[in-house]
Parts: sequence; C-alpha cells; structure tokens
Amino acid sequence: MNQLLAKWEAWCASSKLLRFVDINLRGVGQVMFQDNPASGALFLAGVTWGSLAAGAPNIVIAGIVAVVVATLTAQWLHVDGTSLGAGLYGYNAVLVGLALATFLAPGPLLWLYVVLGAAVSVVVMLGTSNIVKGWGSALTFPFVLTTWLLLLATYGFAGLSGLALPDAALVTPFESVAATRISAGAFVQGVLHSISQVFLKGESVAALFLIAGLAVSSLAAAAFAVGGAILAVVTAHLFGVESDLIVGGLKGFSPLLTAIALGTVFYRPGWRVVAFAALGTVFTVIAQEALNVALTPFAIPALTAPFVLVSWLFLLPRQSFEPVPAADVEPEDSGSP
Repeated sequence: MNQLLAKWEAWCASSKLLRFVDINLRGVGQVMFQDNPASGALFLAGVTWGSLAAGAPNIVIAGIVAVVVATLTAQWLHVDGTSLGAGLYGYNAVLVGLALATFLAPGPLLWLYVVLGAAVSVVVMLGTSNIVKGWGSALTFPFVLTTWLLLLATYGFAGLSGLALPDAALVTPFESVAATRISAGAFVQGVLHSISQVFLKGESVAALFLIAGLAVSSLAAAAFAVGGAILAVVTAHLFGVESDLIVGGLKGFSPLLTAIALGTVFYRPGWRVVAFAALGTVFTVIAQEALNVALTPFAIPALTAPFVLVSWLFLLPRQSFEPVPAADVEPEDSGSP
C-alpha cells in the first residue's frame, strides 16, 4: 500500500488534475480523520453503494459536488497550502452535501443549496479553526452549523421542503416500555449501521467499505471505530433507547467519531487513552440524546453535534497521557517535617 501511495504521490506531483482529485479524496477521508486518498476512495465507494442501494444516487452526487466546490472555494480564498493538501477544507462540505440531499426534497434549488452550503462551510471552517486552535480542532462544527442554518431556513422558503426532517413537537417524557432484547444479528447490524451513519447511510455493506478505508490508513482508527460503535450500541440499549433506532445506527455514529478522535487523533493510543476514549464515547451517547430532545421543537437533526461537543469538552483539559519523567515524580512522604 505504501508503494502504491508513493506512486500516486509521484503522479500527483506531475499533474494538477490528479492533485486536485487527491485533495478531494483526502477531504472525503478526513470525515473520519484519515489524510489518505485510498481511505477517501473507499469511503466514497461506501457512500456510493449506500446511495444506490437506497435508490437515491443524487445523495452521493451532492456529496461529490460539495467537496469539489469546497476545494475550489478554499483555493479561491488562498488558504494554507498544507491544510488544503490534507483535505481539511473538504470533509465538512461533503457532509453538508450528503445531509442536504438526504433531508430535503430533490429540485433545482437543492443544488443551489448544496453549492452555497459547501462554499460557506469553508468560511466557517476558517473562522472556527481560528477560535479553537489554542486547544483543539474545528472537527465537524462547520458542517453542523452550516447545515442547521440551511435546514431551519427551509421552513420559511416555499421553494424548498423537507423530505426526511424530524417532526417538530413539544418535549414530553419518554413513555416507559418493556425492555426488549436485541438479537445477535440485530446487534451486529446496529454496530455496522452506526459506522455507515457517519456518512448518513444505514447500510451494512457501506460500513464494510468504511472499515476498510480506515484500516488501509490506520488499524488503530479502525479498531476504535468498531469498538466505539459496539460501546455505543451497548450503552444505548442499557439506557432503554428504542431498538429500531439502535439497529439503524442512529445512536452510534457520533460516539464512534469521539472514540476515533480521542483514541487515535489527539492522544497517543495506550490503555489510559482507551479508558479516556471509552468515557467520552459513553458520554456522547448521553449528549446525543440530550441534543435530540433539545432540538425537537426546531425539527432539525442533531447531526454530529454531540461528537463535537463532547470532544471539545474532553480536549479542553489538555490532559497528558504521556509517562511522567522520573525527575518530575515527587518523592514519597517519609513522615518527617
């Protein structure tokens, strides 16, 4: 794989077109923190499979259009070349495109929305990065904020209508129901769908493409993604979340992103980091339900806001998990004054 990537890099160095393709593929890969064109290609293959399986090819097309528009916008704004080359201005845009095409009815104005949202996500990315650069990363906050504003605005526009937006309602206590057991098959499906829902797809084969995309770049990231999805499914079931939502992966996609971020991106993997990431993953399940309830009156989805919120909370302490040097260890108290 390293040799293939080296050849790809050599080709990109001699072709502006291939370099442009490379930037966009890396942008898709960065949705799950992978600065790797092979990861991006496999992620895109998974999204394509999921979109075609759902009979909605316009969704993957919207994602591709969005990431291309974002790359062009970033070039127009003369952003930092290193960040641009790593795809850091494309991952939020591809999610904006996928979300808009998923939640809104098809039509000419939808495509205008996709282009607009993709371009604006770059601006929001630049602004957010400036605000949080002292302690963290923008993560998918530009995607969340841009998409929320665009979806909320549709309620005031006659030319755009929601296709799969949640219904607005007053918040009421959840009615208690008898606990239901999830079969082994449903459990596996819930784990796989949690992974594919990162790209707004509830499709098991798509999830396998995503796992492969993680594995070609980072086995640790793949392990934390699967482990985070398993932990999220178990936690959601323990707290009595409706089984259909768990099996559909709707309670696991944000927690597994937290697991990857805390476990492999911002901290060096180790047993203490595993425990820290697990704590963040479990809390993301709680945060996701809290935000779902809070957003019920607005009839918009939480998207990846729970992942962003919890990851920022867990990055703020700037906790170090490196071994403490011997010189920094305080001697034990001998009891003398």
